[in-house]
Amino acid sequence: MNDAITITPESTPTRIGVAFCQILRGLGLKVPVSRVTFFLEALGKVGLEDRDAVYWAGRSTLVADPEEIGDFDRAFEVFWEQRRSSNIEVKLPPVSVSVSTDESEDSEEPPEDHTTSSGPTIQLRYSALETLREKDFAECSDQEVNELKKLIAGLRFASTTRPSRRRLPSKHRTRNPDMRRTLRSALAMGGEPVNRKYLRKDRRPRRLVLLIDVSGSMEPYARALIRFAHASVVGRTRVEAFAIGTRLTRITRELSSRDPDAALRAAATAVTDWSGGTRLGATLKEFNELWGLRGMARGAVVVLLSDGWDRGVPEVLAEQMERLHRVSYRQVWVNPLKHTPGYAPLARGMAAALPHTDAFIEGHSFESLERLTEAISA
Repeated sequence: MNDAITITPESTPTRIGVAFCQILRGLGLKVPVSRVTFFLEALGKVGLEDRDAVYWAGRSTLVADPEEIGDFDRAFEVFWEQRRSSNIEVKLPPVSVSVSTDESEDSEEPPEDHTTSSGPTIQLRYSALETLREKDFAECSDQEVNELKKLIAGLRFASTTRPSRRRLPSKHRTRNPDMRRTLRSALAMGGEPVNRKYLRKDRRPRRLVLLIDVSGSMEPYARALIRFAHASVVGRTRVEAFAIGTRLTRITRELSSRDPDAALRAAATAVTDWSGGTRLGATLKEFNELWGLRGMARGAVVVLLSDGWDRGVPEVLAEQMERLHRVSYRQVWVNPLKHTPGYAPLARGMAAALPHTDAFIEGHSFESLERLTEAISA
């Protein structure tokens, strides 16, 4: 098995590989599109010069059943080595390959074909969503931003719960007897409490508080994070959202609309300091005094989405973070710059807030927002 494969000038790994897969299908072998894709990728790695490399590339990617090895070997000899066989008649039509994306399904026009072949066309499809999940928001084009809107709108939020003082009827025996229901049941039994009733502790969903930095340094990420806040308000109960910059603005009502675009426009209108400066310590102090310490943040999951750049005094931010940490259940800081190679929390605001943070995660891509939903539900 050391003979070299004959290669014509018009031969390409994709063209030859697809034609060979047609031969295998003609012999009755099951060769789905996924195996064809793996085979073409393998040919792109090993090339067409080494016969052994091509053989094992096809054998490892196209053959799933050991009983198919014999048919594969015969097809390989006929197609690659151009040998005659009395059992296989091969006639290769000219094959053209076209590549289309997910958007091609929505288009009425067929994909462009740059070949002049009159034979069958093999259409290979690919999806850009997997790559888009990891792409930085700051590097996304307008079309990619539109795709991200759909992904963010599809996020699902699970609510963490906390014990409540209320008690609910229980079908099982607990430590809390229900005297009222037990006495009512006893009246039907002549005053004998035969059927004893019990109560169980009720659990209520924890409040989620989102504090989103809308300053100039957060401009590439603010709109995506506002979309995330909208998905949280619509898809989860007990959610409060605030925009922080040079002042504090509550935007929960603006984000309650089911239309994401209308919610974003309403939030942008309500926030007068969009793309301005940053005073994290002062705005967090305002939140604590007006909303947080009065009950909104008590037992809640507080998420701060900011890069940590602060024009104020870092000691003020550290003091307010500590006050908020005392009453909240969990504090999560989301920093879009954390994914940068060599990043260290050296900004004054970030360094002051980090000791009072329970979780410090990234927030630059859709994949990081998925991890944020897991952190919120933990």
